[in-house]
Amino acid sequence: MVLRRDAVSLEGQTAIVTGAGAGIGRGIALAFAEYGARVAVWERDADTAKATAALVDGVACVCDVRDQALVDAALEQTVAALGAPTILVNNAGGTFRSPLLETSPKGWDALIRANLTQVLLCTQRVARVMVDSGRGGSVINITSIEGMRAAPGYAAYAAAKAGVVNFTATAALELAAHGIRVNGIAPDITVTEGILAMAAPEFAARTGRIVPMGRVGDVDEIAGAAVFLASDLGAYVTGQTINVDGGTAAAGGWYHHPEDGRYVLGPM
Repeated sequence: MVLRRDAVSLEGQTAIVTGAGAGIGRGIALAFAEYGARVAVWERDADTAKATAALVDGVACVCDVRDQALVDAALEQTVAALGAPTILVNNAGGTFRSPLLETSPKGWDALIRANLTQVLLCTQRVARVMVDSGRGGSVINITSIEGMRAAPGYAAYAAAKAGVVNFTATAALELAAHGIRVNGIAPDITVTEGILAMAAPEFAARTGRIVPMGRVGDVDEIAGAAVFLASDLGAYVTGQTINVDGGTAAAGGWYHHPEDGRYVLGPM
């Protein structure tokens, strides 16, 4: 087998990207369209859903992925407009600070539902259509580096993201017989509109010191990994979660000293 140049093409594919109104989700939607996919934008904000859909010449499905009825409706709309999906990116999610001793059952449930339960719901519904179509497909779960390390103040969020990592591996085994690959992407510090709106002007330079590659990430770098996993380039990859983080997971606490750039472990 000789690897073809067009192995990266997504021509003829129908992709669903949740939470694609902004940030990483929008970056992935744009990349998929660039490589030829038909894209359905699943987003609960109607304005940003329509804006992204216009950029990719796709379909805007206003959908809160935590709601089973809305997911079913969005899937029906997608199939009617674009055909059966062959790619699903579970990107939607969110968090808020919730220290362990202050986390209420309601807060815990909200974070688990927003970051883990909806991944099951969307994967289950879309995978059923993939199975029925007989074409197989690729499911990509956007998790977080926080699912693989401690996250003080964010225990519920971190637990949910860790759950996504294990769900990814388990779903990969269950769906392999149907030709459906399931993988994850775990970003760390990635610049989005939301981060820039809240961050101080020196954010990028200061934060880059804790990244072995010396800079923060860009949404297009997450999108590149998604294109790899969605395309034939990743045809034999399943059950994996790829850290797209500039090396922070590997660093394990080592970072560049602000004065001379040498690696140091912890504050100094």
